[in-house]
Amino acid sequence: MTKLKLGPLADDKPVKLTVDLPAALHRDLVAYGEILGRDAGQPPIPPARLIVPMLKRFIATDRGFAKARRGEGGKGPAKASDAPP
Repeated sequence: MTKLKLGPLADDKPVKLTVDLPAALHRDLVAYGEILGRDAGQPPIPPARLIVPMLKRFIATDRGFAKARRGEGGKGPAKASDAPP
C-alpha cells in the first residue's frame, strides 16, 4: 500500500467548487485520486473531493501558521471556526 498524506475520505456531502488549476496540477490531482481510491479499494477520487482535505492537512501541519495563530508570531488570523455563521 502506498503511504499518502491523506487517508480514506469521509463520505461528506459534496460541495460545488469552482477554481482554475494549472493543467499539470490537475493531472497530479487525478493521479493522486486514482492511487488513493485504489489503495482504499474504491473507484478513483475526483480532484474536487481531494482539495478540501489536502488544504486542511496543509494548514494543520504548517508550523508557521500554527505559531502565528497562537499569537507567537504576531497577531494571526482568526480561526475559521471563530467566524460568525
